[in-house]
Amino acid sequence: MATINDNYLKLKAGYLFPEIARRVNAFAQANSNAKIIKLGIGDVTEPLPEACRTAMIKAVEEMGDRATFQGYGPEQGYAWLREKIAAQDFQARGCEVDASEIFISDGSKCDTGNILDIFGNDNIIAVTDPVYPVYVDTNVMAGNTGAANDKGEFEGLVYLPITAENNFTAEIPSQKVDLIYLCFPNNPTGAVATKEHLKAWVDYARANSSIIFFDAAYEAYITDPEIPHSIYEIEGARECAIEFRSFSKNAGFTGTRCALTVVPKNLTAKAADGSDVELWKLWNRRQSTKFNGVSYIVQRGAEAVYSEEGKAQIKELVNFYLENAKIICKKLTDAGLGVFGGENAPYVWVKTPNALSSWDFFDKLLHTCNVVGTPGSGFGAAGEGYFRISAFNSRENVEEAMKRITDRFTSYL
Repeated sequence: MATINDNYLKLKAGYLFPEIARRVNAFAQANSNAKIIKLGIGDVTEPLPEACRTAMIKAVEEMGDRATFQGYGPEQGYAWLREKIAAQDFQARGCEVDASEIFISDGSKCDTGNILDIFGNDNIIAVTDPVYPVYVDTNVMAGNTGAANDKGEFEGLVYLPITAENNFTAEIPSQKVDLIYLCFPNNPTGAVATKEHLKAWVDYARANSSIIFFDAAYEAYITDPEIPHSIYEIEGARECAIEFRSFSKNAGFTGTRCALTVVPKNLTAKAADGSDVELWKLWNRRQSTKFNGVSYIVQRGAEAVYSEEGKAQIKELVNFYLENAKIICKKLTDAGLGVFGGENAPYVWVKTPNALSSWDFFDKLLHTCNVVGTPGSGFGAAGEGYFRISAFNSRENVEEAMKRITDRFTSYL
């Protein structure tokens, strides 16, 4: 008889975003005339940059000629893309990252889950709270946790609360942990980490032989020159960190799929016999076995990000979403809500008014204003009483959503 992976049964009722979709669909069916504006899921809305589109069209034409046709590519990604990433995203910022340490993938979401393939089940794992749900759920699926308690916290994980009191940056744990998930600019709170804060984490990881999983998917939104874009800007990070990045939120590749993971060749972890093993070799083996690489067409589109035209177009795209975030912050602040984030990140983290729960605020906003956001409690127990609003939408929709909230929601504030 075939059996299942029982760890999946530990997962809560549903992944956060499908539950949001269920509630929105139910409301839409009962209110067919309502114009719903979705500021919940962090999906982009604006077209791919012209430079990327042009490069992809050219690549499609190449696929129609035997002389330039491309079949299977390298599982690690084409060298011409990896070299541009290494030079412009890392080396230009003083980071010691070689092109051979970069692995092109179909998503940082995928890689932050898949990276667990090369680590054992006996690691002590720390996550922030609130947290991007994928970090937690993939550990549950992998068998790295026990059951969840009434607050949704899983036995076996170390939760690091991020709150207004600590500026939404995780405090260094007093106990020893082995694997640490950090995301800056942060999803969902929009907070950023200073060099000093990241240095404290790097020092902790080196002292405890820990590995930091650093999710930098939103680094393009950093406008403050004092805030690091990469953890490798911190001395010693090559000895303790793996970094994940994506083309989804800067170049609009959410539906095109292209990302990257950096695994330094000098980064090691322990085998059962106590020997040091290079993680680069394990990840390379994993990718070569389970992944056939990102398509040639998509990688040519990603390469165009680093052209002069591409860089200018992406800067314009990022600034567009940052302006949306600025509008959201101002309107909600003027309405009397407590607002965080939205300055170096595309997310605005809102304190729910009048002690409303996160899901009650979600339902009230949906039914009163026909606007969708994301309940903070869906990101963890410490997210209760907060609400995430995404700046990824058209200017018209953002302005209309803010108008509805300020016009119709005043009685609840």
